[in-house]
Amino acid sequence: MPVINSRQNPVVRTFRELARQPDATGRRLLLDGAHLIREAIAAGVEFETVAVVASRSAGTEEADVARAADDYGARVLTVSDSVFAAMSPVRAPSGIVAIARREPIDAEEICRQENGFVLIAVDVQDPGNIGSLVRAGEAGGITGVLVCGASASPFSWKAVRGSMGSVLRVPVAAEPTIDAAVSCIRNHGGRVVAAVPRHGHDPDAVSWRGHVALLIGGEGSGLSEADVRQADELVTIPMAEPVESLNVAVAGAILVYAARRQRA
Repeated sequence: MPVINSRQNPVVRTFRELARQPDATGRRLLLDGAHLIREAIAAGVEFETVAVVASRSAGTEEADVARAADDYGARVLTVSDSVFAAMSPVRAPSGIVAIARREPIDAEEICRQENGFVLIAVDVQDPGNIGSLVRAGEAGGITGVLVCGASASPFSWKAVRGSMGSVLRVPVAAEPTIDAAVSCIRNHGGRVVAAVPRHGHDPDAVSWRGHVALLIGGEGSGLSEADVRQADELVTIPMAEPVESLNVAVAGAILVYAARRQRA
Protein backbone atom coordinates (compact mmCIF):
# COMPACT_ATOMS: atom_id res chain seq x y z
CA MET A 1 0.00 0.00 0.00
CA PRO A 2 1.48 3.39 -0.96
CA VAL A 3 2.28 5.79 1.89
CA ILE A 4 0.78 9.28 1.93
CA ASN A 5 3.63 11.73 2.46
CA SER A 6 2.00 15.07 1.77
CA ARG A 7 0.15 17.16 4.33
CA GLN A 8 -1.72 18.76 1.41
CA ASN A 9 -3.48 15.49 0.61
CA PRO A 10 -7.27 15.99 0.74
CA VAL A 11 -7.62 13.16 3.28
CA VAL A 12 -5.25 14.95 5.64
CA ARG A 13 -7.19 18.19 5.30
CA THR A 14 -10.43 16.33 6.05
CA PHE A 15 -9.05 15.03 9.36
CA ARG A 16 -7.69 18.43 10.33
CA GLU A 17 -10.96 20.19 9.55
CA LEU A 18 -12.99 17.70 11.59
CA ALA A 19 -10.57 18.06 14.53
CA ARG A 20 -10.97 21.84 14.36
CA GLN A 21 -14.75 21.88 13.85
CA PRO A 22 -16.80 18.86 15.00
CA ASP A 23 -19.81 17.79 12.97
CA ALA A 24 -22.73 19.50 14.73
CA THR A 25 -25.07 16.60 13.87
CA GLY A 26 -22.71 13.92 15.14
CA ARG A 27 -22.86 12.13 11.79
CA ARG A 28 -19.05 12.12 11.46
CA LEU A 29 -16.77 11.46 14.43
CA LEU A 30 -12.99 11.69 14.65
CA LEU A 31 -11.58 8.71 16.54
CA ASP A 32 -8.00 8.68 17.79
CA GLY A 33 -6.43 5.48 19.07
CA ALA A 34 -6.74 1.73 18.76
CA HIS A 35 -9.27 1.40 21.56
CA LEU A 36 -11.83 3.74 20.02
CA ILE A 37 -11.51 2.15 16.60
CA ARG A 38 -12.02 -1.31 18.10
CA GLU A 39 -15.09 0.04 19.89
CA ALA A 40 -16.41 1.46 16.63
CA ILE A 41 -15.97 -1.87 14.85
CA ALA A 42 -17.77 -3.63 17.71
CA ALA A 43 -20.57 -1.05 17.57
CA GLY A 44 -21.05 -1.74 13.87
CA VAL A 45 -20.54 1.81 12.69
CA GLU A 46 -19.41 2.72 9.20
CA PHE A 47 -15.94 4.12 8.56
CA GLU A 48 -15.14 6.88 6.14
CA THR A 49 -11.35 6.45 6.45
CA VAL A 50 -8.85 4.76 8.76
CA ALA A 51 -5.22 5.95 8.73
CA VAL A 52 -2.29 4.18 10.38
CA VAL A 53 1.19 5.66 10.70
CA ALA A 54 3.83 3.86 8.65
CA SER A 55 6.16 3.32 11.61
CA ARG A 56 3.46 1.26 13.37
CA SER A 57 1.96 -0.49 10.37
CA ALA A 58 3.44 -3.91 11.16
CA GLY A 59 3.76 -5.96 14.34
CA THR A 60 1.92 -3.47 16.56
CA GLU A 61 -1.53 -3.09 18.12
CA GLU A 62 -2.24 -0.34 15.59
CA ALA A 63 -1.39 -2.72 12.76
CA ASP A 64 -3.76 -5.33 14.21
CA VAL A 65 -6.55 -2.77 14.44
CA ALA A 66 -5.88 -1.53 10.91
CA ARG A 67 -6.11 -5.13 9.69
CA ALA A 68 -9.37 -5.62 11.60
CA ALA A 69 -10.75 -2.44 10.08
CA ASP A 70 -9.73 -3.60 6.61
CA ASP A 71 -11.45 -6.95 7.18
CA TYR A 72 -14.49 -5.02 8.38
CA GLY A 73 -14.58 -3.24 5.03
CA ALA A 74 -13.09 0.11 5.96
CA ARG A 75 -10.86 2.16 3.69
CA VAL A 76 -7.43 1.91 5.36
CA LEU A 77 -4.52 4.19 4.45
CA THR A 78 -0.90 4.33 5.56
CA VAL A 79 0.66 7.74 6.17
CA SER A 80 4.12 8.99 7.06
CA ASP A 81 4.94 10.02 10.63
CA SER A 82 4.98 13.71 9.77
CA VAL A 83 1.64 13.49 7.98
CA PHE A 84 0.12 11.52 10.84
CA ALA A 85 1.18 14.25 13.27
CA ALA A 86 -0.94 16.64 11.22
CA MET A 87 -3.93 14.27 11.17
CA SER A 88 -3.99 13.35 14.85
CA PRO A 89 -5.28 16.07 17.21
CA VAL A 90 -3.55 14.70 20.32
CA ARG A 91 -0.15 15.86 21.53
CA ALA A 92 1.25 12.33 21.67
CA PRO A 93 -0.19 10.71 18.51
CA SER A 94 -1.51 7.21 19.06
CA GLY A 95 -0.57 5.74 15.71
CA ILE A 96 -4.03 5.23 14.22
CA VAL A 97 -6.98 7.55 13.56
CA ALA A 98 -10.31 7.20 11.83
CA ILE A 99 -13.40 9.07 10.77
CA ALA A 100 -16.49 7.10 11.69
CA ARG A 101 -20.06 7.66 10.58
CA ARG A 102 -23.04 7.27 12.89
CA GLU A 103 -26.72 7.83 12.23
CA PRO A 104 -27.73 11.20 13.70
CA ILE A 105 -30.36 11.09 16.44
CA ASP A 106 -32.63 14.01 17.24
CA ALA A 107 -34.00 15.05 20.62
CA GLU A 108 -37.48 13.76 19.84
CA GLU A 109 -36.18 10.22 19.39
CA ILE A 110 -34.52 10.40 22.80
CA CYS A 111 -37.46 12.01 24.59
CA ARG A 112 -40.17 9.68 23.33
CA GLN A 113 -38.61 6.45 24.54
CA GLU A 114 -41.05 4.71 26.87
CA ASN A 115 -39.85 4.83 30.49
CA GLY A 116 -36.73 6.60 29.26
CA PHE A 117 -34.02 7.81 31.62
CA VAL A 118 -32.48 10.87 29.97
CA LEU A 119 -29.48 12.92 31.08
CA ILE A 120 -29.71 16.64 30.22
CA ALA A 121 -26.33 18.40 30.46
CA VAL A 122 -26.50 22.20 30.58
CA ASP A 123 -23.50 24.49 30.01
CA VAL A 124 -20.92 21.73 30.58
CA GLN A 125 -18.00 23.39 28.84
CA ASP A 126 -15.24 20.82 29.22
CA PRO A 127 -15.50 18.21 26.43
CA GLY A 128 -13.81 15.64 28.66
CA ASN A 129 -16.59 16.10 31.22
CA ILE A 130 -19.21 15.70 28.51
CA GLY A 131 -17.58 12.45 27.43
CA SER A 132 -17.32 11.21 31.02
CA LEU A 133 -21.01 11.97 31.61
CA VAL A 134 -21.97 9.92 28.55
CA ARG A 135 -19.71 7.08 29.72
CA ALA A 136 -21.11 7.08 33.26
CA GLY A 137 -24.60 7.38 31.85
CA GLU A 138 -24.19 4.33 29.65
CA ALA A 139 -22.81 2.33 32.56
CA GLY A 140 -25.73 3.45 34.73
CA GLY A 141 -28.45 2.64 32.23
CA ILE A 142 -29.48 5.98 30.75
CA THR A 143 -31.39 5.79 27.49
CA GLY A 144 -30.13 9.05 25.99
CA VAL A 145 -28.28 12.33 26.51
CA LEU A 146 -29.31 15.87 25.55
CA VAL A 147 -26.50 18.43 25.56
CA CYS A 148 -27.70 22.03 25.88
CA GLY A 149 -26.73 25.67 26.13
CA ALA A 150 -23.04 26.62 26.15
CA SER A 151 -21.90 23.02 26.51
CA ALA A 152 -18.98 21.63 24.53
CA SER A 153 -19.88 19.56 21.51
CA PRO A 154 -20.51 15.93 22.48
CA PHE A 155 -19.17 15.04 19.03
CA SER A 156 -15.72 16.62 19.34
CA TRP A 157 -12.73 14.28 19.39
CA LYS A 158 -12.06 15.19 23.03
CA ALA A 159 -15.61 14.32 24.09
CA VAL A 160 -15.56 11.10 22.07
CA ARG A 161 -12.26 10.13 23.68
CA GLY A 162 -13.61 11.05 27.13
CA SER A 163 -16.59 8.78 26.55
CA MET A 164 -14.24 5.86 25.76
CA GLY A 165 -16.54 4.96 22.88
CA SER A 166 -19.89 5.29 24.69
CA VAL A 167 -20.96 8.06 22.30
CA LEU A 168 -20.87 5.42 19.55
CA ARG A 169 -23.63 3.48 21.32
CA VAL A 170 -25.65 5.91 23.47
CA PRO A 171 -28.25 8.12 21.74
CA VAL A 172 -26.83 11.65 22.05
CA ALA A 173 -28.25 14.85 20.61
CA ALA A 174 -27.30 18.52 20.87
CA GLU A 175 -30.34 20.62 21.80
CA PRO A 176 -29.82 24.42 21.58
CA THR A 177 -31.64 25.40 24.78
CA ILE A 178 -32.62 23.91 28.10
CA ASP A 179 -36.18 25.14 27.50
CA ALA A 180 -36.39 23.02 24.36
CA ALA A 181 -34.92 19.99 26.14
CA VAL A 182 -37.30 20.21 29.11
CA SER A 183 -40.29 20.79 26.81
CA CYS A 184 -39.27 17.74 24.80
CA ILE A 185 -39.27 15.58 27.94
CA ARG A 186 -42.59 16.99 29.19
CA ASN A 187 -44.29 16.60 25.82
CA HIS A 188 -43.65 12.89 26.12
CA GLY A 189 -44.90 12.57 29.67
CA GLY A 190 -41.57 12.77 31.47
CA ARG A 191 -40.58 14.32 34.79
CA VAL A 192 -37.47 16.45 35.40
CA VAL A 193 -35.15 16.12 38.41
CA ALA A 194 -32.59 18.92 38.79
CA ALA A 195 -29.28 18.53 40.61
CA VAL A 196 -28.66 21.42 43.02
CA PRO A 197 -25.89 22.00 45.59
CA ARG A 198 -28.24 22.31 48.58
CA HIS A 199 -31.85 22.01 49.75
CA GLY A 200 -32.67 19.14 47.40
CA HIS A 201 -33.79 15.64 48.37
CA ASP A 202 -31.30 12.89 49.09
CA PRO A 203 -30.62 10.91 45.89
CA ASP A 204 -32.18 7.78 47.40
CA ALA A 205 -35.32 9.71 48.39
CA VAL A 206 -36.05 10.84 44.85
CA SER A 207 -38.45 8.85 42.68
CA TRP A 208 -36.41 7.79 39.67
CA ARG A 209 -38.92 5.33 38.22
CA GLY A 210 -40.83 5.78 35.00
CA HIS A 211 -40.01 8.39 32.37
CA VAL A 212 -37.56 10.81 33.98
CA ALA A 213 -34.76 13.21 33.06
CA LEU A 214 -31.80 14.22 35.23
CA LEU A 215 -30.90 17.88 34.72
CA ILE A 216 -27.30 18.72 35.63
CA GLY A 217 -25.46 22.03 35.27
CA GLY A 218 -21.95 22.84 34.19
CA GLU A 219 -18.70 23.50 35.95
CA GLY A 220 -18.66 26.28 38.52
CA SER A 221 -22.07 27.94 38.41
CA GLY A 222 -24.22 24.85 37.94
CA LEU A 223 -27.86 25.39 37.02
CA SER A 224 -29.34 28.88 37.01
CA GLU A 225 -32.38 29.73 39.14
CA ALA A 226 -34.48 29.80 35.98
CA ASP A 227 -33.24 26.32 35.06
CA VAL A 228 -34.02 24.97 38.52
CA ARG A 229 -37.57 26.36 38.40
CA GLN A 230 -38.29 24.11 35.43
CA ALA A 231 -37.75 20.96 37.50
CA ASP A 232 -40.41 18.81 39.15
CA GLU A 233 -38.04 17.76 41.92
CA LEU A 234 -34.62 18.74 43.26
CA VAL A 235 -31.81 16.41 44.29
CA THR A 236 -28.68 17.16 46.32
CA ILE A 237 -25.69 14.87 46.91
CA PRO A 238 -24.84 14.84 50.64
CA MET A 239 -21.24 15.96 51.23
CA ALA A 240 -19.11 16.17 54.35
CA GLU A 241 -17.81 19.64 55.20
CA PRO A 242 -15.94 21.58 53.99
CA VAL A 243 -16.56 20.15 50.50
CA GLU A 244 -19.32 22.08 48.74
CA SER A 245 -19.20 20.73 45.21
CA LEU A 246 -18.03 17.86 43.02
CA ASN A 247 -16.75 17.58 39.47
CA VAL A 248 -19.80 17.55 37.20
CA ALA A 249 -18.96 14.12 35.77
CA VAL A 250 -18.51 12.66 39.28
CA ALA A 251 -21.78 14.20 40.44
CA GLY A 252 -23.55 12.90 37.35
CA ALA A 253 -22.23 9.38 37.94
CA ILE A 254 -23.38 9.37 41.59
CA LEU A 255 -26.88 10.46 40.64
CA VAL A 256 -27.17 8.08 37.70
CA TYR A 257 -26.25 5.17 39.96
CA ALA A 258 -28.70 6.32 42.64
CA ALA A 259 -31.36 6.17 39.95
CA ARG A 260 -30.14 2.79 38.75
CA ARG A 261 -30.73 1.26 42.19
CA GLN A 262 -34.43 2.00 41.76
CA ARG A 263 -34.71 1.32 38.06
CA ALA A 264 -32.74 -1.94 37.85
